[in-house]
Amino acid sequence: MSGGVAPAVKGWCPGALRPMESGDGLVARVRPWIGAFTLTQASALADIAERLGNGHLELTRRANLQIRGLRQEALPELHAALNALGLLDRDVATEAARNIMVAPLAGLDAGAVDIRPLARELTAILAADRQLAALPAKFGWLVDGGGIASIAGERADIALCARGDRVALRLDTRWVGIGTPDQAMAAALSAARAFLALGACNRMRKLSDAHWRAVRAAMVPALSPIDDIELGRTRPLGLLPAATGLAAPFGEIDVAQLRGVVALAAGAGASELRLSPWRILYIGARGDRRLLDAASDLGLIVDPADPLLRVDACPGAPSCNAATVDSRAAARWLAAHGATGTVHVSGCAKGCARSAPADLVLVGEAGRYHVVRRGTTHDIPEGTIQSNELRAVLHG
Repeated sequence: MSGGVAPAVKGWCPGALRPMESGDGLVARVRPWIGAFTLTQASALADIAERLGNGHLELTRRANLQIRGLRQEALPELHAALNALGLLDRDVATEAARNIMVAPLAGLDAGAVDIRPLARELTAILAADRQLAALPAKFGWLVDGGGIASIAGERADIALCARGDRVALRLDTRWVGIGTPDQAMAAALSAARAFLALGACNRMRKLSDAHWRAVRAAMVPALSPIDDIELGRTRPLGLLPAATGLAAPFGEIDVAQLRGVVALAAGAGASELRLSPWRILYIGARGDRRLLDAASDLGLIVDPADPLLRVDACPGAPSCNAATVDSRAAARWLAAHGATGTVHVSGCAKGCARSAPADLVLVGEAGRYHVVRRGTTHDIPEGTIQSNELRAVLHG
């Protein structure tokens, strides 16, 4: 973004053991095991957020949960509470390495492969292998099994996508082959080690052609060729065959809402909440119309046509130190006043809420918005508006 001072890019995401400073205090990211929190864990996390934070939590686009507004002196109590829940890794490196996104309906969707055993195997390997713990902080994995809530279309440095009794391997956006689960896992791990040995960059997508060829050459065993596989593009919401999807606007959820969802899940006979990269919580049981009405009363989204589902926005000011605009207020206004297509309102040029292009992108800087059409926060803007001139961008 031209014309201003670029915000500081940390190069890592917050964790529970390594929180990040923000405008409203420290932010701690809690990673679920195999994409799910038990109802006991979810209820306790609401208590922790109320007692130690500011009562606000966030569902992230890497399918994690963040607790906001923490104080430095509260961290020992936070760590003790998370450890008692089985949600604390042994050290910062192990926590960062466990950056695994798991298909949210694994084991629930009869039309998908249950990839939880594969995800458990990967989790155990990353925890035990000290070499892989040295992977860059944002290096991400994805494990998918197809079906109605496939995450194969989401970006990851390494993706393992099961189809039938075979598993396809993708490095960033490039499909490199397909084999048995054991073959695909071995090839994925060898690719990760080769990437690490290069020391060239922090993400697969940044590899030069020469380094890409080196990673491919180091992969063992060789997999069978594959051109492509079908990518999941749906984000199922509401009543599903074996689950119920509830979305939080911009991923923001407070303790009362989380407790409400836990109560609804328990009433539906579920034992856990599944997290997704779409900021949708899935109750692991099919509910009914009354459940959806109750969730709507909590302020959650249950209608797939809700315009807020097309809008991504970071917390903005004053919650984030890098922001000078109230990005979520602007996002709500745009959704309510007929903004079409996908919309991304970012408090600064980092674009934390969305990395994919959007039809309309507003990038905050010095209390104003740079306007980008069909791009990302890193693209050249077509113009700049004041924060009270949002109507000007509705029909571009």
